[in-house]
Amino acid sequence: MKKITLLFVVGLMATAAMAQKYAVINSDYILKKNAKYKAVQEQVDNFAAQYQKEVDASFSTVDEMYRVYQAEKVLLSDELRRKHEGDIIAAEKEAKELQRKYFGPEGTLFAKREELMKPIQDALYKAVKDIADEGGYAVMFDAANNPSLLYVNPRYDKSDDVVKRLGF
Repeated sequence: MKKITLLFVVGLMATAAMAQKYAVINSDYILKKNAKYKAVQEQVDNFAAQYQKEVDASFSTVDEMYRVYQAEKVLLSDELRRKHEGDIIAAEKEAKELQRKYFGPEGTLFAKREELMKPIQDALYKAVKDIADEGGYAVMFDAANNPSLLYVNPRYDKSDDVVKRLGF
């Protein structure tokens, strides 16, 4: 009797799992349709270029200090050599710190991008959630940059529905 009940429960669970509805979106496709996203991306690129100029200038200063040191090295006393070497190391450390400050995982560029993209991402999430709720979808997959989705039948792709919902 226990085996029959267990088989019945497993059968119901399998049937329920197969009855789930799934859909797919492509967030890259959706975001490329969004003019705000393009503007934000351009803004982030401008910040990155500005920050990169500062970092490059800082490293150029270190390179120039090193070239001057190499040229004058033979004429310097041991004490002056150590001082110049210390100055070069300190300048290189500052340049690397500036690079990390701007481009590191918790850097200014990452924070700026996150701040500017949050409203766009929130709107996208809300649209996807609304479509999932209305369509009775248990799961919505994102096909963008997802190597585990080898093929998606276009009839299950709801990207255009999300684009329409977002109004662009």
